[in-house]
Amino acid sequence: MSGDNLQIFSEFLGTLILVLLGNGVVAAVSLEKSKAQGAGWIVITLGWGAAVTIAVYASSFMGPAHLNPAVTLGMAVAGNIGWNLVTPFIIAQIVGGIVGAALVWVTYMPHWEATKDEAAILGSFATGPAIRKPFSNMITELIGTFVLVFALLAFGRTTFADGMNPLIVGVLILSLGLSLGGPTGYAINPARDLGPRIAHQILPIANKGDSDWGYAWVPIVGPMLGGLLAALAWGMIP
Repeated sequence: MSGDNLQIFSEFLGTLILVLLGNGVVAAVSLEKSKAQGAGWIVITLGWGAAVTIAVYASSFMGPAHLNPAVTLGMAVAGNIGWNLVTPFIIAQIVGGIVGAALVWVTYMPHWEATKDEAAILGSFATGPAIRKPFSNMITELIGTFVLVFALLAFGRTTFADGMNPLIVGVLILSLGLSLGGPTGYAINPARDLGPRIAHQILPIANKGDSDWGYAWVPIVGPMLGGLLAALAWGMIP
């Protein structure tokens, strides 16, 4: 496998693992008869932080492990990757998100039928707002992703002990979830939302309702703008 193809594959695999473990914890907390049902927001944010850490460890030896179109865009604007990799990376990330979500569906197969709450089922795949104000929700996603991408760029100027970078990134995701995740469920990653939302649409999930495509633009536009603005702001720093 060539160098570019290996990097593209790493984005697919890393995003698959990210969504499998991240959406897996949401399903664990949300679905009926799960042993973790009702464990709450702290468990979800801890689970997502751990999911990012494991996904980066599992894929970063093959590529940059962006696992997020907004990060890929930001890194391209900052000059850290070539523009020729942007579209293949984003496609690989979205496909990885679809497959990861499908594996969550398989893992929790008996629980979809036991769960009658359509919102809980959709929430195990895609994000949704606590208060539906699309423009405000988009700004929330923009702010969170700005912090994510700016911090990742800053980490590039810091020397961590060997092998510590993925753990630090996981702590960053945990912090974002705890501090900024309440309004929208902190997608901060278009592939993390769009891929699983596509899976929700196409899979024969028991008791599922609408995939809420009317909201789907928010966790795409907000993060992409946040990543772009973070890279532009980073470029102003000498």
